[in-house]
Amino acid sequence: MLERFRRRPGADDPAVMARTAERRAIAEARAARVEQRELARLAEEERKAAEAEAARQAEVARQAAEREAMAERARAAQAAQKAERDARYAARKAKIKLRR
Repeated sequence: MLERFRRRPGADDPAVMARTAERRAIAEARAARVEQRELARLAEEERKAAEAEAARQAEVARQAAEREAMAERARAAQAAQKAERDARYAARKAKIKLRR
C-alpha cells in the first residue's frame, strides 16, 4: 500500500492539475446554473405576484362597479315609488276637488 501511495502523482503533476482545473470548471458551471435557476424562480414569483395584484385590482374595480350599479337601481326604484306616491296623492286631491 505504501508503494501504491508513493507512485501516486503529486499536486504539481500536469495530469492532476488538469483534472483539478476541470473539476473547478464543472463546479463553477454548476454554480452558474443554480444561480440562473434561482433568478428565474424569483422572476416567476414576481410575475405571479404582479398577476395576483392585477387580478385583485380587477376584482376591487368589479365590486365597486357592482355597488354603483346597485345604488343606481335603488335610486331608480326610489324615484319610481315617489312618482307612484305623487300620482296617488294627485288622484286623491283631484277626487276631493270633484266632490266639492
